[in-house]
Amino acid sequence: MRRSSTFARQVLLVRVGRRDGDLRPTDLALPEHRYAERQRRRYGLDRLNRQSFAASRAEIEAVTPVSPALPPTAYADEASSGTIPLLPGERTVARRMKFALVNACTLASLMLGMLAIFLAMQGEVQIAALCLIACVAFDGLDGALARRLGVASPFGAQMDSLADMCSFGLAAPVVVYASLAGSAPTAAAAVACALVAACAAIRLARFNVSPKDGRFFSGVPTTMAAAVLAVTVAIGVPVSGPVLVAGVALLAFAMVSSFPYAKLARLMKLPPWLWLAPVVGALVDVQLTFVLIVVGYLVSGPVLWLRQRRTA
Repeated sequence: MRRSSTFARQVLLVRVGRRDGDLRPTDLALPEHRYAERQRRRYGLDRLNRQSFAASRAEIEAVTPVSPALPPTAYADEASSGTIPLLPGERTVARRMKFALVNACTLASLMLGMLAIFLAMQGEVQIAALCLIACVAFDGLDGALARRLGVASPFGAQMDSLADMCSFGLAAPVVVYASLAGSAPTAAAAVACALVAACAAIRLARFNVSPKDGRFFSGVPTTMAAAVLAVTVAIGVPVSGPVLVAGVALLAFAMVSSFPYAKLARLMKLPPWLWLAPVVGALVDVQLTFVLIVVGYLVSGPVLWLRQRRTA
């Protein structure tokens, strides 16, 4: 009887109603320091050693009452998860239509990239290259419309990145590989095109997590690289297969480089006579003019990098 009475007194010492999960409801309430010895003598806790106390702890937990004042614990899988809206801000009909128009341009770029792959598999490489050029146009259009209409969103940015990977990271190297059939070693062409796909994925992922610079790109943009490859196939640049393979590999490494390349908005501020020179050159020899423009743009990155190093 005395032992069971001691056990009942231990149960009455259990403190319930803890908050925020700091303390477990099965912990025994500790008395104040002044009355510690008095409580132990009164309830006979000094006669219990640690082993007997640990053995009776499971029995205490089995009969411990639960405070009705505390709400039940909400587990992670039971918690209600809210959905994030695709379009932040006011969700009117007009804004939704604008948002749908912008994403339609992104999907059009994606579909044209798929069409370019299908055409390249059938041997229509020049038409496939024209589809890639249209992808570049739609890619620039969706971003401009999103800013102009005020419907830019994180969802749209992720959609644009995924569409770029399909159109510029996969479709562009497939079209280039189909155009190199018979003019370059198959293994070398496959490696160069695979480098384009891998570097495009790295470039897009790095762009998504890097702070934005309003003046320069870090490395050649994926859209610019795909445009260069598409125009090269479309106009049929008269270079040998091995040289073209080397150029494709160089362009792939330029995408993941740290060299600063000027954005289009910055290039538009150049003097008008600089824009007149490529126009006249295109009328004389479009292929040579295109090669010179591409080489000049690729060289501008290391030149700007060296200039920044000297002025730093």
